[in-house]
Amino acid sequence: MTWFKDVDVPESFGFLRSQTTPFSIQPSTGGALYAWHILPIELYRQHESALLAEPSGFALDITSRFAFKLLRDDPDARLIIHMHGAGGTVGSGYRIPNYRALSAGQPKTIHVLTFDYRGFGRSCGTPSECGLRLDAIAVVDWATKVVGIPPSRILIFSQSLGTAVSLAVSEHFALQSPPVVFAGTILVAPFVDVATLVATYRIAGSIPILSPLARFPLLFNYLSTFIKDKWLSKDRIAEYIRANEANGEQYQLILIHAEDDYDIPSHHTEVVFWHAVNAAVPQGITYDELDELKSISKMDLGAAGSVMVWRTKNGVIREEILKTSLHDIVMGNPVITMSVMRIFEAADPSFK
Repeated sequence: MTWFKDVDVPESFGFLRSQTTPFSIQPSTGGALYAWHILPIELYRQHESALLAEPSGFALDITSRFAFKLLRDDPDARLIIHMHGAGGTVGSGYRIPNYRALSAGQPKTIHVLTFDYRGFGRSCGTPSECGLRLDAIAVVDWATKVVGIPPSRILIFSQSLGTAVSLAVSEHFALQSPPVVFAGTILVAPFVDVATLVATYRIAGSIPILSPLARFPLLFNYLSTFIKDKWLSKDRIAEYIRANEANGEQYQLILIHAEDDYDIPSHHTEVVFWHAVNAAVPQGITYDELDELKSISKMDLGAAGSVMVWRTKNGVIREEILKTSLHDIVMGNPVITMSVMRIFEAADPSFK
């Protein structure tokens, strides 16, 4: 929730005047997607006078704003396209500290572009799996075609529902001819698919909703047929990996989950990670085989959790399981900043 704050006034969320520009992206499918362009703090400091001289608030033509030009005209600029979770708006909950964590590693060059899906906040339309996928594609197209940022300087960040959207988009672009692959993708608290999520979800981590029915496969499978938006993340991540491996495209993928996440259990990330690794191994690998390898190879960070890294000739798939940070708090933590820098430095070692 935004608690009655006006998203057209980002300063009310703690941003500096004109640090964040609200505007709309017009998808080819019609309607309008509400978005924020957030300047990194050091870049803002260097150009504070010029930014303060501009009007603040919603930009009818963002291309006329100085902040837009700072992004468009800087060959070293990096852009993070942010895909948020279910509910709320670009200004809700822990999303504000999340934006700060995303650019903290290089506060001069890392810009953030976040948006509300159709039916969320001030974006037009009705939410659906197909619709949200098209929305995210439209945002990527705006970044690459209107701003002119090459995919190699774009990182896709997502959390919760957003992870399913980002995987759908990453798969879409990886399957293009020629393929389009971004600097990397970060998935925070991903889920296997909607049916599996429903089977494991508990209110406040304690009260099951439909999980008791999972003990009756025939009944549960029947009820699952009524799920309209399936969000098959396990299949999309596998297809994304296979496409990149087949095409010889370099890719970076980081999955992050907290063990104390009671909205989406961390086991979801372990299963999604397995599907990714299985797709990267020509002969395949079973979940148990990977689990055995983890017992030997993963880094135990004690109270900070554990890390498992799977490398191929073309890509890196990294799983980070944190001990704490819940479902949302993690988004503002240093692990996010570190993950962003890992990806941008891997894509371009000169980026510091």
